[in-house]
Amino acid sequence: MRDRLKFIKPMEPAQVEEPPVSDDWIHEIKYDGFRTQLILDWTGARAFTKTGHDWSKRYWPIVAAAEKLPAKAFIIDGEVIAPDPDGRPNFHAMHSRMAWNAEQLAFVAFDIMHLDGRDLRALPVIERKAMLWDLVKPADGIIQYSQHVDGGGAEFFAAVEKMGLEGMVSKRPSSPYKSGKTEAWLKTKCWEVGDFDLLGIKRTPGKPPVGIVARDGKYAGSPTITLSKQMRDRLQQLIQKARAGQPAGVPRAIADPSVEWIKPGMITADVRYLRNEPKLRHGTVRGFREKDVNALVKIAKIP
Repeated sequence: MRDRLKFIKPMEPAQVEEPPVSDDWIHEIKYDGFRTQLILDWTGARAFTKTGHDWSKRYWPIVAAAEKLPAKAFIIDGEVIAPDPDGRPNFHAMHSRMAWNAEQLAFVAFDIMHLDGRDLRALPVIERKAMLWDLVKPADGIIQYSQHVDGGGAEFFAAVEKMGLEGMVSKRPSSPYKSGKTEAWLKTKCWEVGDFDLLGIKRTPGKPPVGIVARDGKYAGSPTITLSKQMRDRLQQLIQKARAGQPAGVPRAIADPSVEWIKPGMITADVRYLRNEPKLRHGTVRGFREKDVNALVKIAKIP
């Protein structure tokens, strides 16, 4: 019996704060969905998650579409998304569509590692993408193609931010496909700023304090508190006035004796965080407001 093609550990972009601005990069949209690897061999097509779990049954329409592509064997890297009518990914719709409307999912292909008996990983990504396009074009249905632009990273990122997308991925055109984290691929994610209810402060020796925050009464994350000493002292004064017991709904892993709990609704935290994350990631508390009996009075905030 012929050997089946095996899952390849994905190539992972390193995260950066700002996109590269030199012209020797290509840039793509970072699609907000689930990283997925499509494999076709003599037994048919399969779909694997980022960690190698077989989700072919959940993605059955994508698997069926993959089997109609003009090749006998391939391994394609991409992202499964739940596109809105305007084409933008809607991550919050992923689980319901996977359960009830899988035909409303789409697979955005951005790389190919194997094609009809040939291992393509040593080729430059720009050549691999050309071969991928020849395979999946016109790529406007359930299997789509991740377009790219040459250079202009700052302008591309500004457009991504304006469209409300998650971020972008930049790639060295000459980069081979190497499993694991690499700086030949970089991801730049967009940021959001929002108000959250500060429920408590957790202090760990040798580390910056973190805030326990909630939105709409539900635990939302634990952003790092990045405030000046004067602002931290003022915040501590407010905490002394607003001390309370542990509120309901806080995860057990978060609720330990080192947390100073605050009466909900008394202090509002101004938090910067990565866009389109289910829980706050890389969040920082930049300022706070105290709830006065008459109005929310701004106490301190970093511009």
